[in-house]
Amino acid sequence: MMALIDLTRGKTASPEWNASVTHVMPKTGAHGLLYDEQVKAETDHLYARVRHVITPLEWPAYAPLIAAINRLKVERDAVILAHNYMTADIFNCVGDFRGDSLGLAREAAKVSAKVIVQGGVHFMAETSKILSPDKTVLIPSLQAGCSLAASITGADVRLIKARYPGLPVVTYVNTTAEVKAESDICCTSANAIAVVEAVARDWGVDRVILLPDEFLAKNVAAQTKIGIISWHGKCEVHEQFTADDIAEIRASHPGAIILAHPECPPDVVAVSDYTGSTGAMSDYVQRHKPAKVVLITECSMSDNVAADNPDVDFIKPCNLCPHMKQITLEAIYDALLHMRHEVTVEPELAARAKKAVDAMLALPPAPAGRFDPARRVPDTLELI
Repeated sequence: MMALIDLTRGKTASPEWNASVTHVMPKTGAHGLLYDEQVKAETDHLYARVRHVITPLEWPAYAPLIAAINRLKVERDAVILAHNYMTADIFNCVGDFRGDSLGLAREAAKVSAKVIVQGGVHFMAETSKILSPDKTVLIPSLQAGCSLAASITGADVRLIKARYPGLPVVTYVNTTAEVKAESDICCTSANAIAVVEAVARDWGVDRVILLPDEFLAKNVAAQTKIGIISWHGKCEVHEQFTADDIAEIRASHPGAIILAHPECPPDVVAVSDYTGSTGAMSDYVQRHKPAKVVLITECSMSDNVAADNPDVDFIKPCNLCPHMKQITLEAIYDALLHMRHEVTVEPELAARAKKAVDAMLALPPAPAGRFDPARRVPDTLELI
């Protein structure tokens, strides 16, 4: 059973919890950076957004790095794109653009800064480079991979296309550049239903190949009449959640609203109150202000949504992404200071991948796909 943490109103988290569950504590005085009056003045206004997860005693270990990063951003003409799964210190204190994969992809396409630092994993940095080829894109840690992206290769997609000629290939944005390059269009968890239905209509077909997330494909298949062919890829965070976990949460926290991510298994979606992308979950909390809520996704998401919703109690089912947690304040500081870990994509590959991303971005804006928990996965879904 996953660990549960209650972010109760008006209380700060314990130092032990921050260190062992959500954050890697910066080293006091790391890189010769000290907490002095100047740093205090530069960062005091930021502390309010993280006080629910970082105690006053801990803050002097974070603030010098935060101040130094924000100064370096100005010197380097850099922006930080912070995914919703970044720890609260990164998301709230150094992130310039914050959101889900789709939102960050759109920002990467239009940002004017010379340098992009990806507060996320490697496939996101590749996407930023694909959309902004003339900019320098940095990934703070080379260990920030993705189990889902690693589940499929460009060669796999070529074999699938040969097996199913004439069917469009939709790939989840959580894939490598070489996989995107073999695709017709990309999607995110926010727009997957709309993309599948649009590409089927444009191609005049009633089946679509949706890669590589098995559970996202099953959850999409339950919401559309379009036939789905998919792959056995999974997110190592979301695949851990079970329907029994949800039952236990409901028993322990009566009245809590359960919001699930569509990368979760279908039986989890079936017993949740709402399913949507990280952006959709955040919007749900902002709109409905439930008294108590559970986000069935990566741990740090609750911390970040809580910053804008102090009157909502968050019960945290704690499944951490080990790859996202490779991105730390110290790693971001080092990346900017030394301009290291630049992400490059071979131009011909990037051009092909960009066509798939652009095809997604060219679709008219649509409401985030709603996953009706009463609908079941059809028997017609085919897993390769």
